[in-house]
Amino acid sequence: MQEEIQKLFERISDPKESEAYHFADKLGSLADEEAKERLIQLVRGDSWEVAYLACRALSKTPYQEEALDAIFDAIFDKKNKSVQGAFVQILEEFDLSNSFVDIFRVYLFGNFKASTLAKDYLDEVEFDITPRTIRKAEKHWNHYLHNPEDEGSLQLKKAEIEPMLQEMRELFS
Repeated sequence: MQEEIQKLFERISDPKESEAYHFADKLGSLADEEAKERLIQLVRGDSWEVAYLACRALSKTPYQEEALDAIFDAIFDKKNKSVQGAFVQILEEFDLSNSFVDIFRVYLFGNFKASTLAKDYLDEVEFDITPRTIRKAEKHWNHYLHNPEDEGSLQLKKAEIEPMLQEMRELFS
């Protein structure tokens, strides 16, 4: 089994491999604890294409929560700013119900594609919301308000975010 897993790692790391998605899916279905650790290291690595395939493989494993931590780290890593959207897109393969704050941060601080995809998740995913979740989201919102990337998007996001936060607050009052 370890030999087969090793061959799959080689296949997803080969830039000439045309069936890399297939091999990533297969690797995910066979992944054990050791393979999970290697996949997470690939997510944090320098090749975004291999990192994306590792994310895809991780989506097929029972280790999704640990994988999400690594994927959000990759999304917010400055070296991945231009390919953030690819990492956000792969999130559709994961259970995001406990990731409201991370998705909210992507919406606020991500590039255009990442922010647009995050907005879709905010609209479509049923999140587990707690008062602590709301406080964390408000903290990021206040940071964004004081450090907007551009003034044009500030008004648009203000019109979307403030009613959302108010509605969430009302759930607990």
